[in-house]
Amino acid sequence: MNYYENFVLIEPSLPDEEIDQVSAKIQEEIRKGGGEIIKEDRWGRRKLAYELNKRTQGYYILYTFKAPPEIVRSMERFYRVYEPVFKFMIIKLRKKEIEALQEQLKGSTTTEEA
Repeated sequence: MNYYENFVLIEPSLPDEEIDQVSAKIQEEIRKGGGEIIKEDRWGRRKLAYELNKRTQGYYILYTFKAPPEIVRSMERFYRVYEPVFKFMIIKLRKKEIEALQEQLKGSTTTEEA
């Protein structure tokens, strides 16, 4: 299994309840493809660096997950037809990035326990 980061830009005009539903749908697709979600970072609504598809804002979410390589193609197909998502990027993490992620996760669990 490989480790991936999945960066998603969601339509900013959606209410928070619908953004939660979009996030749940994305997580469901990852699990359906045999993946395991390690971390979800919601960055919230932010101004885009430049206009994309006539939008100047987006709701940013970053997923870190572990999955088989075939999931990348299925996730790309899913995003192309899923209306609330207007931009996405999936990046395979390299060995050093995976090690840093594991260290970060170890650090966050020890601080939560304290």
